[in-house]
Amino acid sequence: MTLIDQFSEYSRWRSEVAGVVQGLRNWMDNNDLSDAQADMRLAHVLERLKEDKLVVAFVAEFSRGKSELINAIFFAQYGNRVLPSSAGRTTMCPTELAWDNGATPGIRLLPIETRARQESVAELRRVASEWTLEPFDVQSAESLQTAFKRVSETKLVTRDEAERLGFPVDDTGREGTRPDANGMIEVACWRHAIIQFPHPLLEQGLVIVDTPGLNAIGSEPELTLSMIPNAHAVLYLLAADTGVTQSDLQVWEKHVNIGRKQKGGRMVVLNKIDGLWDGLRSEEQIESEIRKQVQTVADTLGITTDQVYPVSAQKALYAKVHQDSALLERSRINQLESALSSQMLPTRQEITRDNALLETGEIVRRLSELLNARGRSLQEQLKEMSDLRGKNQGVIEYMMRKVRAERDEFETGLQKYHAVRSVFTSLSNKLFSHIGVDTVRTETRRTRAKMVDANFSKGLREAMLQFFGNLRSNLRKSSDEINEITEMLEAMYKRFAVEHGLKLAPPSSFSTVRYEREIARLEKAFDDQLNTMSAMITQWKGTVTQRFFDTIAIEARRTFEVANRDIEQWLRAVMSPLETQVREYQLQLKRRLESVKRVHEATGTLEDRIGELKQADEALARQHHELERLRHSIETALGGSLDAIPEDDAVAA
Repeated sequence: MTLIDQFSEYSRWRSEVAGVVQGLRNWMDNNDLSDAQADMRLAHVLERLKEDKLVVAFVAEFSRGKSELINAIFFAQYGNRVLPSSAGRTTMCPTELAWDNGATPGIRLLPIETRARQESVAELRRVASEWTLEPFDVQSAESLQTAFKRVSETKLVTRDEAERLGFPVDDTGREGTRPDANGMIEVACWRHAIIQFPHPLLEQGLVIVDTPGLNAIGSEPELTLSMIPNAHAVLYLLAADTGVTQSDLQVWEKHVNIGRKQKGGRMVVLNKIDGLWDGLRSEEQIESEIRKQVQTVADTLGITTDQVYPVSAQKALYAKVHQDSALLERSRINQLESALSSQMLPTRQEITRDNALLETGEIVRRLSELLNARGRSLQEQLKEMSDLRGKNQGVIEYMMRKVRAERDEFETGLQKYHAVRSVFTSLSNKLFSHIGVDTVRTETRRTRAKMVDANFSKGLREAMLQFFGNLRSNLRKSSDEINEITEMLEAMYKRFAVEHGLKLAPPSSFSTVRYEREIARLEKAFDDQLNTMSAMITQWKGTVTQRFFDTIAIEARRTFEVANRDIEQWLRAVMSPLETQVREYQLQLKRRLESVKRVHEATGTLEDRIGELKQADEALARQHHELERLRHSIETALGGSLDAIPEDDAVAA
């Protein structure tokens, strides 16, 4: 099965899952079993299935063949190179290839000058006026090539301007760009490029990230802090004719083998093995040399040999264009494509499955509890009505008093519920005082002021370290508040179960561990990139401050934004079962009282009311059956049990 076929299979699976989830949503609406919270959660599941993206990042020093490999894997059907690929540097800025439904085919380019402002690429994505748009004709390889060449455009700026834009400058060329004979620095014209291209894989949610070389990667830290670590697969390229150079090793250690959320999904590609096809070596000698280089690469990078894929991207592209199956086999591109799909797709599918299982599982369990509660109430009413057969008015009046007493007792219990609800709101507000986005903004402003006022590098370092310390402290305080909320709700759930017979499963727990890990990852990146003697000595205070807030602080804020969203959803979900059961119990008490009153006032015969209750019981049985059918359909589509609760980390992506 080809890479496109495997992606198509994954896309069909997502569509099937979306269909059964939508079926559950429609059934709830048609049976008056939906509420705003459940509908919002199912809408969120459907949106994630629709907008699901799979990100593959290509990372390497320049001249390792990244663009040629992308051409070989994704664009060979055009009969020529689409992305510029030649000796020297061709990709000067981070470049994304993607497709959004309804988009105009073209390349969007973000000017490099935007780096001087306190805005990330993620923030500027939403501002169309900041980007230069160049449409292209998808049917014309020449039009594509002309447009795509723009990612290689550069210009010369002064040393001061280069440093203001965040480019490290080093007269030796070791720690940054070396000035030319006139003291000018060559920088990329563009900060970021987004190519909207209706390729079959991109239409199904694949996003390709082509990165520039070491110096350019380091000067756009958003790549190292967000895009590369969050990619579902990272293809790290080396050249067989150079092996692992010092700069290659720096790229690996600083940008590939650090901060990964999953250890899987990293593939090392040893490109340009066709350089060994010199006509002088036998096939056995070539194979022996390739094995030797693979082993050397694996030993140097500290990985296993099965993570290293020797290929010839150039020969693979030629073979696909000219339909040369023998050359294609010799290029070994098929093994890489197979590994790419087999490693990336199952991991992404598992994350998508776990998210859908978690959300739909909780909703189906709540629906089942609700139908069971209605069933118990109906059986109680049937028994009460049946027991009234042949009874005099005194017995009926007694029964009416009994139901009223239960209602009054429940109303008294509701006062405790409302008190707990008030405490819950108070604790929730306290929780958001620690985890809220406003808290992070305040902390960011405080840190910026301290860094601006700092006279020495020690003051800069202390301000940034305190920033991380305060964020960790806020997360710990948030965790304490979450535990208090959970314990309070557990006690309330038990009380209503004992006093009123409500069947309630214990409230779900919530962990802040994944956000703590993310802050730890950012602190590690800070230590590696900014909290070094070299950075403090060679860079201006303003440059260090700007880089910290353009990268680390923005990513920290994004982490807290995600935490806010997740905690808000948890708070709504954790109260919803109790609120639903309380409303249902109130409704059933009201219906019981009305039934007895109707019999007492002779507004309807006893047998008529018993008949109505039996019909309601039959309708409820049908709903139970339909819900089980929906449960089976969802479990079949997802390939998992709705009763299984995934681990927190499994649903964090």
